[in-house]
Amino acid sequence: MMDPTTDNAGSTGDPGGARASLEALRAEIAKAVVGQDPAVTGLVVALLCRGHVLLEGVPGVAKTLLVRALASALELDTKRVQFTPDLMPSDVTGSLVYDARTAEFSFQPGPVFTHLLLADEINRTPPKTQSSLLEAMEERQVTVDGTPRPLPDPFLVAATQNPVEYEGTYPLPEAQLDRFLLKLTIPLPSRQDEIDVVTRHAEGFNPRDLRAAGIRPVASAADLEAARAAVAKTTVSPEITAYVVDICRTTRESPSLTLGVSPRGATALLATARAWAWLTGRDYVTPDDVKALALPTLRHRVQLRPEAEMEGVTADSVITAILAHVPVPR
Repeated sequence: MMDPTTDNAGSTGDPGGARASLEALRAEIAKAVVGQDPAVTGLVVALLCRGHVLLEGVPGVAKTLLVRALASALELDTKRVQFTPDLMPSDVTGSLVYDARTAEFSFQPGPVFTHLLLADEINRTPPKTQSSLLEAMEERQVTVDGTPRPLPDPFLVAATQNPVEYEGTYPLPEAQLDRFLLKLTIPLPSRQDEIDVVTRHAEGFNPRDLRAAGIRPVASAADLEAARAAVAKTTVSPEITAYVVDICRTTRESPSLTLGVSPRGATALLATARAWAWLTGRDYVTPDDVKALALPTLRHRVQLRPEAEMEGVTADSVITAILAHVPVPR
């Protein structure tokens, strides 16, 4: 994924400086997290698209710190759930509790009732508890005892997970994966970035005290809403729409895949490309915008054939080959 700059931030309408606020948000997160600009940008895109993000990487690459820094830089409520093998669905969504004083049951909301939910190590809990987030992520509500209860707006689930090869993990079911707008892979840092990280810690950086690191709220829910309204005005030509559809339909024909991208995935790709175009200062979407967001938007929506997996084929390599094959509109 490319990294937008602020040089052309004023080239399209930006009511109330919404784009400037989101650029400041990205800069604020960088005070705590080194060398993860694509992941930071992905989180901003997800906020613009009302989507959710799955962050995957080995332990120790700042997945949790990235989300905590995002929460600190936003004037939004945030809660964290550590997913463990014994976590129950009601521990996430909430439950009815009997009150002896009134002789009635009252609903005690769970941590999902927040603006930004950090679902830490989501694949270390069984599928039953993982699935407790399905309704919240898709419908933005939680139903307990037949009564739907709306969640706050904005609402974002930022989930972290270790690679499935690691011991003690439960692969997320396809239906759950499809609810995530983006799957962002967090790589090990480059040598220079790792030197910067270690130097920061040697100089007293404390990842548990982000206020001391200088991170302050720089964007609000109002800024986010203004940005979303501006993104909605970004022009998408019929040729770009057809290009997105052709990419997704081609995944369904790939001999390396047992599961291609659904129409929901095509809608997601168009939405993220639109948000990306706005972030880079344009009021129209180009094929390059689609290509820039194709991997993080689609990689978790396809399923490899076992024989292809054994040959070292990856979802990213299949999607990259499809992008090179599908004709690009002029």
